[in-house]
Amino acid sequence: MKRRDFLAGAVALAGGAALGLPAPARAAARALTISTRTLEVSGRPATVYGLTGPDGRPGLTFTPGDAFRVDLANRLEEDTIVHWHGLTPPIDQDGVAHTGGMLKPGETRAYDFLLDRPGTYWMHAHTLQEQNLLAAPLIIHSKQDLAADRQEVVMLLHDFSFTPAEELLGRLTSGQGHGGMTHGSMDDASGMSGSMMTMDLNDIEYDAYLANDRTLDDPEIITVERAGRVLLRIINGATSTGFTIDTGALTTQAVAIDGQPITPIEGKLFPLTMGQRIDLHVDIPKDGGAFPIIARREGTPHRTGLVLATKGAAIRKIASMGETAGPVLDLAFEAKLQATAPLAARPAAKRFMVHLTGDMASYQWGMAGAEDITTTSGERIEIAMMNMSMMAHPMHLHGHHFQVTAIDGAPLSGALRDTVLVPPMKTVTIAFDAGTQGDWAFHCHHLYHMVQGMMAHVKVG
Repeated sequence: MKRRDFLAGAVALAGGAALGLPAPARAAARALTISTRTLEVSGRPATVYGLTGPDGRPGLTFTPGDAFRVDLANRLEEDTIVHWHGLTPPIDQDGVAHTGGMLKPGETRAYDFLLDRPGTYWMHAHTLQEQNLLAAPLIIHSKQDLAADRQEVVMLLHDFSFTPAEELLGRLTSGQGHGGMTHGSMDDASGMSGSMMTMDLNDIEYDAYLANDRTLDDPEIITVERAGRVLLRIINGATSTGFTIDTGALTTQAVAIDGQPITPIEGKLFPLTMGQRIDLHVDIPKDGGAFPIIARREGTPHRTGLVLATKGAAIRKIASMGETAGPVLDLAFEAKLQATAPLAARPAAKRFMVHLTGDMASYQWGMAGAEDITTTSGERIEIAMMNMSMMAHPMHLHGHHFQVTAIDGAPLSGALRDTVLVPPMKTVTIAFDAGTQGDWAFHCHHLYHMVQGMMAHVKVG
């Protein structure tokens, strides 16, 4: 909106008030309910959590001009809290316990703030309850989205265990073993030829891997049009599992990362660590058919996904175990990404180095140097994250979008993000303009790493 149009509108509203005319009606709040639900996973019933909107469907979708006006109701018999991942609310509405307090059983809490960026986001518990599927999509449409001649499909990925999260964590911290850790060479992780070091890929062996609450034993099948275009909004809501998205025979372009548009990149395989999102344009052939969209688990043959199919297409059975292990996630794709609206060029007012530390034996993790990150609103901040551990860490900053500006010291004009992977023995540098006042959570999005010490704050004064 141009400044003169804004001022004209403000004058009109003020004049209406002076004449005693009613103020413009504000949209009613949307009901969002935290509750339990029952799924069938691999033939067994499972009680899990859910986040349902006023239409009874998971999550929320907003249109251009909407505000985030939501009444969140806790229908559980325990405290909880929900974080709006990728949004930029006031600090007391961010959905973390240290700023807003836990949501008590039976409590309803009102949220009301502006939505400034369309894109693919999500919501999830900021507690161990995230493991039990307390998560849902959060989509903000742009005017271009509504006008586009394409179909939208959302795919939310999860790792699932019948074992409670507290018990999984107890096994990790007690030295009883982690049940399924897989290893990869450092050649895979960082390209350091000749290294004999190994990295730890997966520290929990899950019972199932889900796409929209379903396994490949009974995948979701979505009807699409011949010669049509589909926008796939894919969210990695897993707590400790990285995936590679495999679109098979379809012509595919990545067009957005973490909700933020990028220069389109064609491909077939797209890495997605925990907390990240990717928007993919896929073109359905004019002859039609059935087209699996597969999420391959990092380092093992496990996989999940859904199927896009034209009417009448034969749909073959897809095994939950592939023939080969999923690729190890690295930074090769990250290095190719370019934001379509990068940060304005200016020098950083402050620079920080954070060392990511920890090991599987002690299962204690840390962010040395992060305790020193203090700034004031509007300052350009640069943080270099050096991973000194043998596990990759998806690093997430609340309340901000940052730009990836260097990998191992090599400058680039990378993607705007809110979550970036830092593989073992690699350094990723990010830059951002400090937002509104508050202690903004800055942490690893591997749930168990966060709980075991990989949590800090960017303090904006």
